[in-house]
Amino acid sequence: MCNAKENDDLIHLFGEAYDRVQLLRHLGDISQVAEAKIYQLTDGNEKGTDAIGFLTGSGLNFTVLPNRGLDISYANYNGIPLCWRSGTGDVAAAHYEPEGLGWLRGFYGGLLTTCGMTQAGAPNVDEDIELGLHGRVSHIPAKNVWVDSRWEGDRYILWVQGKVTETAALGEHLCRTRRIWTELGSNKLHIEDIVENLGYQDCPHMYLFHINIGFPILADGSELIAPSSQVTPRDEHAKNNLSNYNFGEPPTVDFQEQVYYHEMVPDVDNHIRVALINRSFKGGQGIGIAVRYHKTQFPHFVQWKLCGQGNYVMGLEPSNCRVDGRASERERGTLQHIEPGGRRHYEVEISVLTSNAEIDALEAKISKN
Repeated sequence: MCNAKENDDLIHLFGEAYDRVQLLRHLGDISQVAEAKIYQLTDGNEKGTDAIGFLTGSGLNFTVLPNRGLDISYANYNGIPLCWRSGTGDVAAAHYEPEGLGWLRGFYGGLLTTCGMTQAGAPNVDEDIELGLHGRVSHIPAKNVWVDSRWEGDRYILWVQGKVTETAALGEHLCRTRRIWTELGSNKLHIEDIVENLGYQDCPHMYLFHINIGFPILADGSELIAPSSQVTPRDEHAKNNLSNYNFGEPPTVDFQEQVYYHEMVPDVDNHIRVALINRSFKGGQGIGIAVRYHKTQFPHFVQWKLCGQGNYVMGLEPSNCRVDGRASERERGTLQHIEPGGRRHYEVEISVLTSNAEIDALEAKISKN
């Protein structure tokens, strides 16, 4: 245990604080407390899917799938699931069905499913091109995948990095470099994306982070806290439940999904913080998931609420678009493009709120916006 003055570079594990030297004296290998381990799924329609399991030592564990766009298929904190999982499993990319709603046959939910990079939202026909639900990026295997970890002073950093290219002969050529990283003793993970147009024409660009929170964070009475200045229901059904948009409800037969568009007030650094919280969890201990992003990068926020039986999930979705599809975005005059050689940067932090005290601290920050 470290007796020196506590600072942010110390490693906080199991109620104690250590520097690098002190911690390593207790370990045969660092993988005893933290690692990024590569393995492969071998059964059924998941066969051939590579996976990377991150262990942080804090209780935060998560799985990244390089063959599925380097998205995050699962996460837990001390055994508590942090995300919703559908019945599809981690379907291999080769089973992707791009037409219409076929995307749903590979939508495992997970902590993060990325939508884009040229289409996000409902199926549509844009300039005679048929576009399926939410685009291709989450079904494209990554290349140049780099999984590693290292000491930086008294911090032990773990990461995966790789490139996903969405391209077609005579068509678009977008390349996204993604880096997901965390560190020993942390209850946070960081996602850093750079999307680059390697082609020679302007390319439509729609991009959305589908962050899917489920039970037990989502529960009857859980609450979405956000610096929302305006909340707009997507359709009449969502409008009918507008007064309850920010609260979890019990699993209900035939519950219809509800989508809300939020206008957010950023903090002084132009960041947005939102969270889904359950103050009643574990006898009042409390738990939640917080998302932090930059409003310039993601000017929109979409809330997806689905309190059905089995389909029990709330999506927190920073985006650069709405979810009616590319044709609708073009018609509104809000469709973004990336110029030849242009880049777009995205940074998102996802953190676990482990107690009502941490929830209160975040809520105080949000209320200052």
